[in-house]
Amino acid sequence: MKYNGVSVRYAGVGDAELLSKWWNDGEVMAHAGFPYGIGTTAEKVAEQIKAESDDSRRRFIIEYDDIPIGEMSYRHVDGKTAEIGIKICDASYQNKGLGRIALSLFIGMLFDKGYDVIILDTDLNNKRAQHVYETLGFEKTGVSYNSWRDRTGALRSAVDYRLTKAEFKSFLL
Repeated sequence: MKYNGVSVRYAGVGDAELLSKWWNDGEVMAHAGFPYGIGTTAEKVAEQIKAESDDSRRRFIIEYDDIPIGEMSYRHVDGKTAEIGIKICDASYQNKGLGRIALSLFIGMLFDKGYDVIILDTDLNNKRAQHVYETLGFEKTGVSYNSWRDRTGALRSAVDYRLTKAEFKSFLL
């Protein structure tokens, strides 16, 4: 999947080192409630990637001009519903519209695969992500206040979103 220099490709075992670096970086992971990272290894990430399949869960790498800048994933929830996640991990590529393009490519692919509904959640304080999701047509379905504790022990809240193919407003021209 490629558009205007943004591409989304399957993550492979060769990406495990980069993914573990991003996931262990507190600045990258703070928005998700992990200000100290998640404390994983490249070996563990490689094993996770090996266990993935199109029927259960898949991880993808987002590239811009062939440079890895982030990651996204989907998980088969049930029936025709997929749950997604995205992170632009290289801060120098944030706030440039690249995440919106990557999401448009990714969501289009999931609908083409036969999914009818896409869901996600994001931290209540992550207003930038909420804006992107809502411009793509996601509908806010609820807020789970103080529903989990981050690694510092602070209570965190999450916003739930839902998108159907009919509501999808692709960013691609």
